[in-house]
Amino acid sequence: MNMLSDISLAPIIQPIVGSAADLEHLGDQIAELSAHLDAAGARLLDLIREFDARGGWNTGFVSCAAWLTWRVGLDRGAARERVRVARALGTLPLLAQALARGELSYSKVRALTRIATPETEERLLRVGTAGTAEHVERIVRGWRRVDRQAEARETARRHASRALHVYQDGDGMIVVRGRLDQEVGAVLLQALAAARETLHQRSRATHPGTGPADVSEETPTMSQQHADALALIAEAALHHGMDPGTTGERYQVVVHVDAAILADPDAPGESVLEDGTHVPAETSRRLACDASRVVMRHDADGRVTEVGARTRTIPPALRLALQHRDRGCRFPGCGVRFGQGHHIRHWAHGGPTTLSNLALLCRRHHRAVHEEGYGVERPPDGELRFRRPDGRILPESPPPAAVPADPVEALRAQHDAQHLRVHARTAMPGWLGERLDVGWAIDVLHPLAASGRTEVETHVSKGGAP
Repeated sequence: MNMLSDISLAPIIQPIVGSAADLEHLGDQIAELSAHLDAAGARLLDLIREFDARGGWNTGFVSCAAWLTWRVGLDRGAARERVRVARALGTLPLLAQALARGELSYSKVRALTRIATPETEERLLRVGTAGTAEHVERIVRGWRRVDRQAEARETARRHASRALHVYQDGDGMIVVRGRLDQEVGAVLLQALAAARETLHQRSRATHPGTGPADVSEETPTMSQQHADALALIAEAALHHGMDPGTTGERYQVVVHVDAAILADPDAPGESVLEDGTHVPAETSRRLACDASRVVMRHDADGRVTEVGARTRTIPPALRLALQHRDRGCRFPGCGVRFGQGHHIRHWAHGGPTTLSNLALLCRRHHRAVHEEGYGVERPPDGELRFRRPDGRILPESPPPAAVPADPVEALRAQHDAQHLRVHARTAMPGWLGERLDVGWAIDVLHPLAASGRTEVETHVSKGGAP
């Protein structure tokens, strides 16, 4: 006997329990409370927007969303979305007021803020009040498709206009004029800046006595400096056979630090980059936490007498164990997967390079611990303990907020005090069951839509109800 033939895949419909009037009253309670929650959510978004703008989250957290994840317990994606919607509503007063009155659900507002501008807000508000959340989502998808098509056309137009004209002028000089894509232009500007700095350092090395008082009328203008820098870039490219080198070579930064500074930031000594730029002592200590190290010894005259082998301050095997144990940044509320090894007690100060003396921190929080006054320690119980700059402990998870004994009644009382009238029909859409023609709706609503029917989900108008 085939047992599968005895299993029905039809949906199970539970029998109605209670009178129709009782169930309608229950449904009204659900709708009314939902509207109250949406109105309260509008106030929450106002608070988030103010907290974000005033930088209240900047107490060791990388963003307002990261703070919400830690303080309120929101999922990271939900926290980022709350911050995005809160910021958007700051410039969309009609949508913000409709949410505050409970007339629009948070789901509708969240969707509409993806496309709304002060110019289109009023017409999109009518979409939100007339349709269901599904209608709104479908119209937003169609709207964004038109936006993407317009953006793609503009991007293609700009890309097609890229050009570099190089020709010889009448006096023999070479003239260069062009238009570059944004990302290519950014690379060029960085390369020109680096080349200008290289030429400046060469000039200083060639004329070490030159100072501000010695600057003559022959000092190159910025345009002339750019021309010289471009020549250096071309020479370097040809010299290296157009090979930019490995990633490690291109982005390697060398810092020269006296051992005394690593042991004590207040000790006298030198901490500089290759070009002589000063680096704060605590920054050097941070960089030395997880880096390659070459120990050089000097005599009394400063001559190098001994150069040690290159080693890692955290050996590769120990680094793997650290990554496996911590799984990401250990700063409360962070959790970024990849980070830097931090010596709780610095190795230059006698701290051992052992797993118990290490903690994984992301770049942002490693800087916070070294340069912004935050502290981290590992008590005998083995758990990490972080402290704010004022010495207060920063807990892994904050204590829960106080909640009234009857939060629903407290919410209703608060809205009554604000003269906010919310009932079971407050957020009910004006939809009467007709089919939604998304193509026609986008043609009518979107300022960039082409005349005639837009080919966006037009097949829906041929089918059944949404």
